[in-house]
Parts: sequence; C-alpha cells; structure tokens
Amino acid sequence: QLVESGGGLVQPGASLRLSCAASGRGFSTYAMGWFRQAPGNKREFVAAISRDGGTAYYADSVKGRFAISKDNAKNTVYLQMNSLKPEDTAVYYCAAKPRRIAPLDDFDYWGQGTQVTVSS
Repeated sequence: QLVESGGGLVQPGASLRLSCAASGRGFSTYAMGWFRQAPGNKREFVAAISRDGGTAYYADSVKGRFAISKDNAKNTVYLQMNSLKPEDTAVYYCAAKPRRIAPLDDFDYWGQGTQVTVSS
C-alpha cells in the first residue's frame, strides 16, 4: 500500500515536499515514481528513482526544480518541489514496481494521490 501526503495550496515560487509511505516488506527492491494528472489531461510522468536510490530520472518540465529521493530505512519516497508554477497544479501519485527503474511507464502499484494547487 502506498500513501501520499504533503500536498496543499501554495503560491507560485513556493516549495512543497511530498511523501509516499509504503507498507510491507522489500521496499529496497522497488523502483519508485511520481506521476501527476491535471484536470482534463492524461497522467504524466514526473520523476522516478531506482531501487537503491542511486539513479533518478525527471520529466523535462520539472528538471532542475524537483528532486526525488528514497529512504529505504523508512520505506518512504519523497518529491521535493521548488519554484512551483501554476502549471504544476495536479493530483500527484506515487507508484512502485519490484524491478529496475526502466522503462518509466510500467509501474504496478499506485497510491490514491495528493492534490497540489499552485495559485496566487
């Protein structure tokens, strides 16, 4: 089970950190990802991190502003979001798969999502 938290309403330029807590065993064997879906849009890839946390990939739209990290001791993955823009507004979903990070579109398990709204 994946449970996201940390979403909210912020102004443009602000920061937020999303967390995704995973239950069960073997968290270190899972690659993790963050996706988002804005109203009327398809779900899109945001970031992903490898099983050991050593490799990360980002969508071009968030590169340099967002950072994904993984704490295997806490069974948690984070998404630090800086310099937020109105176009970052979406429901953010955590995802997991018990294998290597690539490809980036075949995650098996999904959280319920957390809303992020960026507005002045």
